[in-house]
Amino acid sequence: MTTEYTGTGDPAKSLELLWGTKNPPSRGPRPALTVERIVAAAIEVAGAEGWQALSMRRVADALGVGTMTLYRYVPGKGELLDLMMDAAFGELDRRPHEGTWRERLDRVARANWELCHRHPWLLNISMSRPVLGPNVLAKYDHELGAVDGLGLSEMDMDAILTLVLSFAAGAARVSVEQSQAPQRTGMTDEQWWNAHAPILERLYKADEYPLAQRVGTVVGEAMQAAYDAGHAFEFGLARVLDGIEVYIEDAAG
Repeated sequence: MTTEYTGTGDPAKSLELLWGTKNPPSRGPRPALTVERIVAAAIEVAGAEGWQALSMRRVADALGVGTMTLYRYVPGKGELLDLMMDAAFGELDRRPHEGTWRERLDRVARANWELCHRHPWLLNISMSRPVLGPNVLAKYDHELGAVDGLGLSEMDMDAILTLVLSFAAGAARVSVEQSQAPQRTGMTDEQWWNAHAPILERLYKADEYPLAQRVGTVVGEAMQAAYDAGHAFEFGLARVLDGIEVYIEDAAG
């Protein structure tokens, strides 16, 4: 997947739009659009056609206006990306946390896993330079609440949250890639294996790779596939939380 970076546009213009301090166009015809409509259209285009298909012109076409009309509201694709990211994060549930810290972190991970599946284009975006819009900040503040009150340092709270979010995004990336493979390659998993299996049977000897043969056979029969993204997420999340539990107990001790 191609990686895009947030914060590549004009920071002042992005932040003005994100925080609602930018006034709507005052000259020319009466405004027919809003920033919210433009962002919603951009998210729809990215979801339906993929991130690489997104451009100011494509969004304008989806809205039925000329490309230059969009520039009266949003300066460019860089700023649009910041707005899209913030809008997507606004979908996350921010109700007060309940349950144990483990249950809270579990919900945080699942919410982000589900968000990435709703909006796969999020997986193309690096947040190494986050533009701090209202929903970006609200997301961070809320998710930190999952580990608040445990006696952890601020550094530990941030590191634990980063670990959980990184795992969820990484697992979602593989899951999305797996789900998109048939459409992008024109071949189902079954068709792919049927094409490779006869050749592999001639080329490799099972006794030369005994562990691969034994484990791969059991896994393949159980999952009916070489990889099950859902199983990997469930198993991995549980082990991540197990590790965090040990760390929290050691810190408390």
